[in-house]
Amino acid sequence: MIKKIYGQHTFYFSVLIIVLLIITLVTGSSVEFLNELIISFVCLFLILSVGISHGAMDNYKANKILKIYKINNKIIFYLIYTLISLLVIILWFFFASLTLLVFLLLASYHFGREDTSFLNIGNSNFDQLFYLIKGSLIIFAPLFFHIDETLKIFEVLLINNEVLFFIKDQHWIVNISLSLGVLGYVYFIFKKRFEDFEILLLDIFSILILNFIFFPLIAFTIYFCFLHSIRHIISISFELDKNSFSNGVKIFVRKALPLTIVTALLYLLAVVYLSNSYGLNNVIIQVIFIGLASLTFPHILLEYLIEKNEKRT
Repeated sequence: MIKKIYGQHTFYFSVLIIVLLIITLVTGSSVEFLNELIISFVCLFLILSVGISHGAMDNYKANKILKIYKINNKIIFYLIYTLISLLVIILWFFFASLTLLVFLLLASYHFGREDTSFLNIGNSNFDQLFYLIKGSLIIFAPLFFHIDETLKIFEVLLINNEVLFFIKDQHWIVNISLSLGVLGYVYFIFKKRFEDFEILLLDIFSILILNFIFFPLIAFTIYFCFLHSIRHIISISFELDKNSFSNGVKIFVRKALPLTIVTALLYLLAVVYLSNSYGLNNVIIQVIFIGLASLTFPHILLEYLIEKNEKRT
């Protein structure tokens, strides 16, 4: 049943991308004719609602890890989680290029694995490597199709000019990396002996078409909210109620809503505070990506610790 839901979601997402492609080809334009600030606000809204919510169950997952380490005070979890997030933000402002590199590596692995985990493909060291390679398609597709706009985002994220010039001058690295990203999908197709290959193929084409049509911020937002996040929400909802998926979704919404609201408010406060010193559009980009990085590090660490200890038991 659950695989059928994943399949339906993949199909509907692919249809959405095809419709967007047809509209773009017919009209000769896309939503990029809108004001840049409007686009940024829409992307911020989607990420703060749909995107952030898929990680809003970390406070409930914390119960598992606290039980494993025999810690009774949940405040300790919130404190450590918050400190890691703050540390990432601080490191970003002092070592932006290095922190971005580590974030992109972690994000690639996270996207590659989480978007594939429902297929039960495998957990060997070789599989882990190909999760990273597969997920890197999300990073290199915008660099391949819209390198100037992507580097502009990197510049807003405080990446130094030497790194930006290197990426632009050595574009062959992007070309090879994009090919490897596609190869990551092919690896899992063959590993599954073509079982469920339609889902993996639709993912490849959807991601490539999405980045071909739209500038990086829009393409990432659509992928992050409507492919990656929705798949994660499907997984969590099924865990919450294996007998009724719809009831699981209701439970998820109820449990995820408080932390989603708190996180969204913190994001908005950061936008208001930083807008006094920087342009509003640049601030939104910084808050989106640096904010996501600050949440990704503790989120992945929590997932790793839970999985590591579950294997032991």
